[in-house]
Amino acid sequence: MDEMKPTPTPANSGFEFNNPTIISLLYLASFLTGITAIVGIVLAFVWRNEPKADWEVSHYQYLINTFWIGLVGSVVGFMLMIVLIGFLILPAVAVLVIVRSVLSLLNAQKHAPMPNPSTWLA
Repeated sequence: MDEMKPTPTPANSGFEFNNPTIISLLYLASFLTGITAIVGIVLAFVWRNEPKADWEVSHYQYLINTFWIGLVGSVVGFMLMIVLIGFLILPAVAVLVIVRSVLSLLNAQKHAPMPNPSTWLA
C-alpha cells in the first residue's frame, strides 16, 4: 500500500503585489494609458529610499533604468520618424520596455533579485 503524501504548497501561491510588481504593472499599463509610467518612476524613486528587502534593491535600479530607456528611446524614435527610421525604433523600444517589465515582474514574484540591474539591455 502506497501512502499518498500531500504535495507541499508554496507559502504564497497567489499573485503578490509587492512594490517592484506594482511598478512593473504601472509600466505595462502605460501602453494603454500613457501616464502610469510617470507614476511608476515616482514610486520607484520614493520606495528606493525606504527600508526594503535585499532582493528589491536590484529591482528599483532595473526599473528606473527601464523608464529612462523607454523615455529616451521614444523621444529619439519620434524625432527620427521624419527620416522613417523612427518607425523601426519605436516598436523596438516598446518591446524592450515590455520584456524588461515582465522580467522584473517574474523575478519580483519569486522574490529573486535582478541578475544584472545596471544593464541597459534585457
